[in-house]
Amino acid sequence: MTSHPAFDPVPGADLLIRARTGDGPRPDDLPAALRPADVAQAYAVQDRVVQARGAIAGWKVGAASPDAEPARSALADDSVHVAGDDGVVHLAAQDFLVIGVEAELVFQCIADLPAREVPYTQGEVLGAFGAVHAAIEVCDTRFAAWGGQHPLSRLADQACHGALVVGTGRGDGAAVDVLRQPVRLEVNGGTVVAHDAGGNPAGEPLRLLVWLANGGAHSLGGLRAGQWVTTGSWTGTPMVMQGDVVVADFPGIGRAELRID
Repeated sequence: MTSHPAFDPVPGADLLIRARTGDGPRPDDLPAALRPADVAQAYAVQDRVVQARGAIAGWKVGAASPDAEPARSALADDSVHVAGDDGVVHLAAQDFLVIGVEAELVFQCIADLPAREVPYTQGEVLGAFGAVHAAIEVCDTRFAAWGGQHPLSRLADQACHGALVVGTGRGDGAAVDVLRQPVRLEVNGGTVVAHDAGGNPAGEPLRLLVWLANGGAHSLGGLRAGQWVTTGSWTGTPMVMQGDVVVADFPGIGRAELRID
């Protein structure tokens, strides 16, 4: 993932950083002169955006189909919220422009997987992950409106990441049969989306974790013990608002609850 040497990611990243912090206006899109021309350039912008937020606490990774090239974003510690035993996290509506919610499975890394030339095997990657938890990813934007931007601009903007809510889970993530796993997403007690088995268009998440270990996370030093990796939406992205209570329930694994204050 090598960017063209003429591309400078700093101006685009600074524009997104200022929009997030309120130190500048929200653009409709990245201006054409600052917009990434390929995925590598988008990641170069994204990495600067993430590093400006703080230490890396996790990653999001997903794919449009079991055969599609994955995409990722690192997640800073200011946007990763690990619930207590009740699985509940409170977030303030005023911290987001929009609040899209996705039920996801998040895996915890328990061993470092630093960048190296020899690819990690599936077994090595599987052995570096322990628990699996129910999660809710909040999707948001630093642009002036949700949608309408160039796809590479959205990728540069942390792939529309707003927050990650990590709920309850179980310690043996490798034992979960993801393709047979049911899921239910509730808003204010009513079921919005449910699947009896599966629901993530990426399919088996191990492929995503291997991809992340063998290149996707290299630009920021690789995967590290303690980081959380969320592996894509099982439910699409319903929009919610202040006062709503969102629950992602993965029977046999755990549940995450988000209360939007």
